[in-house]
Amino acid sequence: FSRWIKSYRDLPLLLNQWANVMRWEMRTRMFLRTAEFLWQEGHTAHADEAGAMEETMLALEIYRSFAEDFLAMPVIAGEKPENERFPGAVRTYSIEAMMQDGKALQAGTSHYLGTHFAEAQNIRYQNKDGGMSLAHTTSWGVSTRLIGGVIMTHGDDDGLRAPPRVAPRQVVIVPMLRGKAEDGELKAYCSVLVAELAAQKAFGAPVRAHVDLKDARPADKRWDWVRRGAPIVCEIGPRDAASGQVSYLLRNALREGEKIKTHSAQRGDFVTQIGALLERAQVELFQDAKQRLDANIRADLRSWADIERYYGNGEDETTFKGWARVAWSRPTGAALEKVGEQLKTLKLTIRNAPLAQPKASGACVFTGAPAVEEILIARAY
Repeated sequence: FSRWIKSYRDLPLLLNQWANVMRWEMRTRMFLRTAEFLWQEGHTAHADEAGAMEETMLALEIYRSFAEDFLAMPVIAGEKPENERFPGAVRTYSIEAMMQDGKALQAGTSHYLGTHFAEAQNIRYQNKDGGMSLAHTTSWGVSTRLIGGVIMTHGDDDGLRAPPRVAPRQVVIVPMLRGKAEDGELKAYCSVLVAELAAQKAFGAPVRAHVDLKDARPADKRWDWVRRGAPIVCEIGPRDAASGQVSYLLRNALREGEKIKTHSAQRGDFVTQIGALLERAQVELFQDAKQRLDANIRADLRSWADIERYYGNGEDETTFKGWARVAWSRPTGAALEKVGEQLKTLKLTIRNAPLAQPKASGACVFTGAPAVEEILIARAY
């Protein structure tokens, strides 16, 4: 940036990149904390704070929208406290998602860096008045941690439930091949079906349909796709082909109790309804996760004693506890360090101060001072 930026006419400078990162991790966790990971990161430079903050909040909203609208993973967007900011940042914002065990996952971050990095790297530009000014910079990113978030948000005892909007295969057709003469007719039927499905649209794009013709038992192939999370798995036998039927499973609602729920429709009806079926499955996955999130945020913990009673001594992390939304006075310095030590005893951390705030928040549960906002606290990955 210090070489590229010379004049106010060069601003804003917006850079987006994907990068592989290697870093030392003592205890790795698949997708969430690995020695090597892939991330998307943005770096921008602006003439003033207003432009940089607009970009910071735009990136945060892009991440929130992607998590909720594409991954069906509800999140809460908000600002990190001073002790949780990215080093050197003036403000750090995050999106936080609740996993099925009640723990929080930081799913993306966006930082307003002020002029701190510009000072360190001499990122200056000639302003309209002819003088020299420091650029205001931002940084924001997400990583393959999102894959872990999708698995832990939507997975069940049968495997993954992939949100239809991002599933590589939205509809998988498994022909019940038996090594007999009628297999040719069955394959032809499935080929026509996959072509008809591919001509339909879901989420504004052609349906991603696939026929699984690999050499394996049909039941094994079906459960392979169930484990992978294919949103709709069709099992087509000779009788289905002869009668123009389609038998299928909806992955997001696979079971009723212990019984596997199957559906059947005429081929023409199934094809014309496929877009609606996929879009409804996407909505239902989000609603299921959103209901879990909303139902497991405590808003009635008014003191540190309440927090201790609810979360226990911090040793038992296997019991589902969810999050708490508590009053916060924004302590700084030694007072903030004390809060961090208190939370550490219960293995809790401050996640963020949600952007949507109540008009009044009462007294801070940590300091007793008048609160200026509410924060989320939780155990986290």
